[in-house]
Amino acid sequence: MTAAQHALTAQASDAAIDTACRMLRLPTMRAQAADTIARAEREGLSYAGFLAELLLAECEDRDRRRAERRIRAAHFPREKSLREFDYTSNPNVDPAVIHSLATCDWITKGYPLCLIGDSGTGKSHLLIGLGTAAAMAGYRVRYTTAASLVNELVEAADDKQLGKTIARYGRVDLLEIDELGYLELDRRGAEMLFQVLTEREEKNSIAIASNEAFTGWSKTFTDPRLCAAIVDRLTFNATLIETGTESYRLARTKANKTNGLR
Repeated sequence: MTAAQHALTAQASDAAIDTACRMLRLPTMRAQAADTIARAEREGLSYAGFLAELLLAECEDRDRRRAERRIRAAHFPREKSLREFDYTSNPNVDPAVIHSLATCDWITKGYPLCLIGDSGTGKSHLLIGLGTAAAMAGYRVRYTTAASLVNELVEAADDKQLGKTIARYGRVDLLEIDELGYLELDRRGAEMLFQVLTEREEKNSIAIASNEAFTGWSKTFTDPRLCAAIVDRLTFNATLIETGTESYRLARTKANKTNGLR
């Protein structure tokens, strides 16, 4: 075989690999094939080693893309990671508890999580961070605020789509409801929210963040029986984290201003 024939064969092989990767929808293998082939020739990789590298690269990239899709589907309002949480600024939050929750064992078991504390104490940060960790671990997550969820349920009821909407919220592995307790809910909205909680009870996890202790929830849920039933749904087998009353955001802002004046 002449050098020209060998070059032509290599070109044909490259074209065949490119076409096959397109047809089989293997974008990472297609993108990395040339570099991996060159390295395999240079380092004397076995056929099995060469193939394994390309397949693993494709699998890892697919996992990453799936995680990114799950994070987008969760509708988080902003990016927050558990690594960024400042435990030194809020000693009420035990890092060991958060690290345990990040394993997602509570989601597998369908247990609830309640974050209770004043504004600026890190509730939403932890809620989004734990939700992001769950999405990256393969769980379906949905984040919403209490007001947004109730508004969506009311609109669905008016459109005669309430059953479908409740079922959709019932299917995700982790439903996160932020800002529960900020606004008073009328009886209709509270009852619809209760239906969502009942749909998920002891099947799929729910995590809430509230600036009100449970004793103050009667201001949000004005019907005492309904309020008691909702608290019961959210606290059975739950992990309760009290983030305290001192805003570390406010403390950080004051500290930055003080440092700036020096």
